[in-house]
Amino acid sequence: MMTIRVKYFASLREHMGRAEETLSADEALTVADVWRRVSGAQPIPANLLAAVNQEYRSFSQAVHDGDEVAFFPPVTGG
Repeated sequence: MMTIRVKYFASLREHMGRAEETLSADEALTVADVWRRVSGAQPIPANLLAAVNQEYRSFSQAVHDGDEVAFFPPVTGG
């Protein structure tokens, strides 16, 4: 059994209705798999960013037991 901590930031936190949650899985997952599970199988938004253990990663990145996966919209500045 694998346990992954999932966090949401900025407007995504409001959209998801929570700041974080714990996901359990019996099989290997990628960041994309994590998104599909926590979003109710919603498509990955084009501008969504992901980090695994506080480092930007692609959605094809494998996740492991104890990892933290964070999703957030891109940061804009001016």
